[in-house]
Amino acid sequence: MSPTRLLELLSPARDADTAIAAIDHGADAVYIGADAFGARASACNSVDDIARVVEYAHPFGVKVYVTLNTILYDSELAEATSLVRSLYDIGVDALIVQDMGLLGLDLPPIDLHASTQTDARTPDKIKFLARIGFSQIVLPREFSLEEIRAASVAAAPAATEVFVHGALCVCYSGDCHAGAILAGRSANRGECPQICRLPFRLTDGNGRDVRLPDGMPAERHWLSTADMNRIDYLGDLADAGATSFKIEGRLKPAAYVKNVTAAYSMALDRLVAHSCGRYARASYGKVDVRFEPDPAKSFNRGFTPYFLTPAHTRDISSWQSPKWTGIPVGYTLGRKGGGLRIKASCDLHNGDGLGYFDENGRFTGFRVNRVDGDMIYLAPGAKTPAAPGVTLYRNNDTAYETMMAGQDTASRSIGVAFVLRSDRCGRIILEASDERGCEAAVCSAEPYTDTARSEQAQQRLGIMERLGNTIYRLEKLDDRLGKTFIPSKALAALRRQVLDELDRSWRIRYSPRCRKPTDIPADILKGFTATYHDNIANSEAERFYTSHGAGIKEHAVEIDTPHGEVRVMTTRYCLRRSLGACLRGSYADKLPDKLMLKAPIGTLRLEFDCDNCRMQIYTENP
Repeated sequence: MSPTRLLELLSPARDADTAIAAIDHGADAVYIGADAFGARASACNSVDDIARVVEYAHPFGVKVYVTLNTILYDSELAEATSLVRSLYDIGVDALIVQDMGLLGLDLPPIDLHASTQTDARTPDKIKFLARIGFSQIVLPREFSLEEIRAASVAAAPAATEVFVHGALCVCYSGDCHAGAILAGRSANRGECPQICRLPFRLTDGNGRDVRLPDGMPAERHWLSTADMNRIDYLGDLADAGATSFKIEGRLKPAAYVKNVTAAYSMALDRLVAHSCGRYARASYGKVDVRFEPDPAKSFNRGFTPYFLTPAHTRDISSWQSPKWTGIPVGYTLGRKGGGLRIKASCDLHNGDGLGYFDENGRFTGFRVNRVDGDMIYLAPGAKTPAAPGVTLYRNNDTAYETMMAGQDTASRSIGVAFVLRSDRCGRIILEASDERGCEAAVCSAEPYTDTARSEQAQQRLGIMERLGNTIYRLEKLDDRLGKTFIPSKALAALRRQVLDELDRSWRIRYSPRCRKPTDIPADILKGFTATYHDNIANSEAERFYTSHGAGIKEHAVEIDTPHGEVRVMTTRYCLRRSLGACLRGSYADKLPDKLMLKAPIGTLRLEFDCDNCRMQIYTENP
């Protein structure tokens, strides 16, 4: 029988409090940005804040990963080195990185994970990353189950990490240069301006609006994808070899992280329970969730499993709006007085956010001031639908958000078993063992030989159960003391002492995995020529490539901007296919051969690589 494989639910955290909430709601690991060099510039945390997360996480066996996944400039290498040393000193379990220049710095032996920004889209690239010392490789979101299976084989002994939920980049991560070229804000520097969420006009090669079927407007959010949701495919992903399941969302509020983490944690628990010992969770503790998790209640642009199987290739877009439109909650019956009469399918509340699609297909939202039966009253000047029968969506549920903002939505505890007995001299011994495999024992300083008139077991159980200010939960008490009388104060002191010993035992056992020295062959990159798609932005990265046999044709666009027509995106998402006009299909003539996307920020030319089923996007850079 194969050994049990540990599965990790990896949750995002914009700050320390959100990280702690993720742990309480079932995360096996959290990833968080430091105060520099993370790929979300607005989600930064001090080393002290991250130390607080580490201190909270490690007793549960939960790992803490820090994102240092931007490309670095020469002027930043010393600061990056100092930051890594500080993170190592506080016990961070691993860094998620993109820049190969880090491998040439004088770093402590902290574990390294290859960010999705390393663009590991081929088995050869995955093997390369594993060979140069990465212990976990984040696979592209675009991978199918079969590609994940092949990647997991190629990565061994490194682990593979897959995205399971949240926002999707339409472009292969790490290879998106649209923001840098068109807006001067680079995704590889943590400043993505979300070009793909903008509205564009779809035109032919001559700049004329394309006539679309069903009267669809030419201007839509043509590059905006729906959000990923693979909660029903965790077993398939595990069977394909993935061990880490990542929720996207380092900019998301705590309520989002709580809800989605809890939902996926419960799903993983069900998978483990029915796996006949094949799988186990990678951390410890019972999670008690005090609400019904539902990912549909948190921000999303509609859901898609993305390209997980061949069936998941068309319904992946979010053209109408890049915003969260919410959940349908009823429809309009018409305006009445100063309000709107509606037929609601659920209770609405003062402060709810509602919205609808107007006659031009644009999503328009408004806030509910007051609810009175089938009437809702709005703020003065709010735009509402005039016609009856318009579907209303709720994207802010005030009651739900208030509940999720509370501190009592979940808790987590480590199961412990106690044995109470006495030695030959009458001294009381309290032994403890917990679900992490830790054991401890303490002994009273003085003997207790007095016999009580009544049974003492229930009283002692009550004292042993008082673990509220600790991470522990009493699962079993084996009380062998009979009617021996022991003062409550003495029992409470023994309880505190034995738990302190358990804590000490776990601290000795737990230590972050260290990166092992790696003998990288000098010619491992022989025959390879780096271009701006490889994001070389500093001398250490350049030295890494050249010292291992590579040539360098171009540096990163952030330091050496190319001119003329530049390929700024490569996507597995294909606009033609999503519109039912694949060039390999029967309806290719539904759209012109040449397609452009136009917006005030710039014009994009679409090119279709049908041999590889990819769409490439170009723009002119003067």
